[in-house]
Amino acid sequence: MNIFTRAIVSNSEMIKNYKTCREKAEKFGKIFVLKNNKPDAVLFSIVEYEKLLVLIEHLESLEEKGVEKFTELLPEEGSMEEYSIDRLGKDIK
Repeated sequence: MNIFTRAIVSNSEMIKNYKTCREKAEKFGKIFVLKNNKPDAVLFSIVEYEKLLVLIEHLESLEEKGVEKFTELLPEEGSMEEYSIDRLGKDIK
């Protein structure tokens, strides 16, 4: 996962400058909000949210067997990489 440094904001920046943060989310599709230098939340643009909503609604429409097939393709729980603020700094473009 690559994250642009410009798409990361602090919790306090989000509170003080919501409009600017929302504009960043529109530009980048989403922004990551850090609280105490740890990922806390993600703010999606409406366009990005609508893309995710299509996937979510599709998954909700699947029968149980379809959901099982889909979940078999997902990485095992715990195998996804965790990102610390130090790691984010190394992976950011």
